[in-house]
Amino acid sequence: MKQYIVDAFTEKVFAGNPAAVCVMDEWLDEKLMMKIAAENNLSETAFIVKEPAGYHLRWFTPGTEVELCGHATLASSFVILNYYEPDAKQVEFNTLSGKLTIVRKGDFYEMDFPTYELKEIPVTDAMEKAFGVRPVKAVLGLDLVCVFENEDIVRKMEPDQGLLLQIEGRIQNATAKGQDVDCISRSFCPKLSIAEDPVCGSAHCQIADYWSGIYGKKDIVAYQASKRGGTLHCHIEDNGRIKVSGAAALFAISELNSEKF
Repeated sequence: MKQYIVDAFTEKVFAGNPAAVCVMDEWLDEKLMMKIAAENNLSETAFIVKEPAGYHLRWFTPGTEVELCGHATLASSFVILNYYEPDAKQVEFNTLSGKLTIVRKGDFYEMDFPTYELKEIPVTDAMEKAFGVRPVKAVLGLDLVCVFENEDIVRKMEPDQGLLLQIEGRIQNATAKGQDVDCISRSFCPKLSIAEDPVCGSAHCQIADYWSGIYGKKDIVAYQASKRGGTLHCHIEDNGRIKVSGAAALFAISELNSEKF
């Protein structure tokens, strides 16, 4: 069984967000897929099977299956469009978040994702204790998005992972206006058994949507300020969806020793 390691939202290896992509002839037992994801110990391992209705894509963190993952979708489309259907311009995946269409545009892969309804919620002492700095604003969709005064605060913060577990959201995001881009952010995911996601595409379905409303424009360039770093190009559609684009770089192609499973 082949497994690809792809760095997403970057044009070079050792940056962006690495994802493992397993392309299979048929589904493995769910417990086994969880074990493979835990063994990889990356923020996401993607599993793909080609079915009569098209490619079926599932995402697993080291701790759980998730309903949407941006960087592993980008990595999966990179693998399919370069190694399985190199003449194709786009690929569609059936997922827990519905049908996702990814279009190759030069060196970029444009993903069509849903947005989530965002509601402003009160900033709490628990948020301040968890992040180590008091947010100036908080909004909640699938994830928590906490807005801070400036990007230096976001870059330098060292949140308490245990306290992040106790506040709202699947993922706890910190964001601020950027100096060289529209916004800067970091994504912390202790509820998914990930301390910090290097570059989180699904979180930007909410982060970019928020900043689109603040700036009053449809196109948002976002930078995820993790140690690896990565750039996301986001376009808010009028139909409640968002297009998130980025580059990808292949790190490795390996063969899993499935005889030992």
